Amino acid sequence: MPLLSFWKSNREAVLGLTIEQVVSNAGDGNLRESSDSSEELRGFLKVVPVERLFTYARHCLESSFNKSGFVLQDIVNELGRRLEFEVESGPYQGTRHTIGFDGIWRSAGEPDLIIEVKTTDSYRISLDTLAEYKEKLVSENRVQRAASVLIVVGREDTGELEAQVRGSRYAWEMRLIGVEGLIKLVQIKEKSEEPSTLNQIRQLLRPFEYTKLDKIIDVIFTTAADVEDQAINEEETVAADPEEEGAHQIRTDPELLDAKRTEAVSAFSSAKGKELVRRSRALFWSTDKELRVCCAVSKRYESDYQPYWYAFRPKWDGFLAEGKESYFVLACMDREEAYAVPYSWMVENKKNLSMTDKGERSYWHVALTMLEGDALAINVSRVGTKTPLEPFRFKLN
Repeated sequence: MPLLSFWKSNREAVLGLTIEQVVSNAGDGNLRESSDSSEELRGFLKVVPVERLFTYARHCLESSFNKSGFVLQDIVNELGRRLEFEVESGPYQGTRHTIGFDGIWRSAGEPDLIIEVKTTDSYRISLDTLAEYKEKLVSENRVQRAASVLIVVGREDTGELEAQVRGSRYAWEMRLIGVEGLIKLVQIKEKSEEPSTLNQIRQLLRPFEYTKLDKIIDVIFTTAADVEDQAINEEETVAADPEEEGAHQIRTDPELLDAKRTEAVSAFSSAKGKELVRRSRALFWSTDKELRVCCAVSKRYESDYQPYWYAFRPKWDGFLAEGKESYFVLACMDREEAYAVPYSWMVENKKNLSMTDKGERSYWHVALTMLEGDALAINVSRVGTKTPLEPFRFKLN
């Protein structure tokens, strides 16, 4: 069975496979340039949960197998996509007629990154050869002159290679990162709700003068602010009156909340027949970025009038606005169903929702109220109407 068909029909079984077994199920199992096996593997890596990418990368480094270097190259390029670069995959092996780069990562308004993946630094890398790749790509107008080379290395102990780069004439054109370091950057990005964090991460991947530490501090500071911001998110705010002075905030285990979010997004993805991958903590999109979902989760509160409560943030609003088809998905911790509210409804009605205005921490209040028969509706508070959620309901898996 083709790999992607196997994935759609039995997701849990595929997630239980090692990366070697995944490759054996891709095409004819023989990974080579411009083959069905390569196309299927790359298509699979685009939709698999990011945690599996981390597992696959580590397996390639810890357990060498046939063409594990090719697989790692594809995984590293997919990590670039998860950092929202536009990625051009390079050939598995260079020839006299092809340039031997492993990938090109592009982002609008920024110099390109030419990627070189090495599973080990046990031998010296020819920096002249990497510089030659760049010159050929520039001559073919595939990258700008300002492009730099990013060497992604499997081993943690890279002191000799670092010294090689520092002592060369290419010190301002090349940068080095370990696979684990790249994984950590993807983890930071996916936990963040702050768009500037992604831009700062991208800056770290390019050569810069690091006697001054401001760029690194910016990433740390912004990430810390994200963590603080989550303390006032919709899942931790008192439902009955979130702005009531002295209200006691009831915390819910973030892992349980995220498990419910993942369950809801997975069910919605199945219902739509289109894979969704995580962009950040609450945001998801299809690989073509046309289908977009923001998923919020609420526990059940004591108030029967307003048993569930969510925040809808301006950052989320902007993300959904750029999709061709977008939804605000509301999940409830104690229900085996969720609700996919079309973004068009949010656009039309958010002016009639209560809002907390705290500058960058502003949000609209999306409060649910009970109807007869345990049905739910959105309380459009400023006009005193209720929008039943039944038309937007879908079952969880």
